[in-house]
Amino acid sequence: MKKLIIPNNEIKWRFSRSSGPGGQNVNKIETQVELIFNIHNSKALNSSQKYLLLKAFNNKINNGCVYIKVKEKRSQYENRKLAIEKLISLIKDIIISEKKVRKPTTPTNSSKRKRVESKKKRGEVKKNRQNRLHKDS
Repeated sequence: MKKLIIPNNEIKWRFSRSSGPGGQNVNKIETQVELIFNIHNSKALNSSQKYLLLKAFNNKINNGCVYIKVKEKRSQYENRKLAIEKLISLIKDIIISEKKVRKPTTPTNSSKRKRVESKKKRGEVKKNRQNRLHKDS
């Protein structure tokens, strides 16, 4: 399978002050990262990949863009790395691991025979449980 490479110019960034960890840096450093990836305008994706992503991200998309917000780490750099990793894993899950089509198979002769034998055994067990006195009269 061909590698999918998303150029840096297709990813937009927004930074803001995070409410997460950071100690005294919380009030002065913009560590929260928001990654914005526009699916419609992407040149790295073909039309079928765009369709799969739009269908899968239906509730996460706003104007054709996927927004990923990260504020887990204390540094902007680490949060940027996490945001990129999240985008990669989301795209991989949807595009690369497309659902495998089930190959239809037929049961083997021995499995058919075993199934019929077990049904006959079960029928015999049920037949032996019947009260024969009521049937004869």
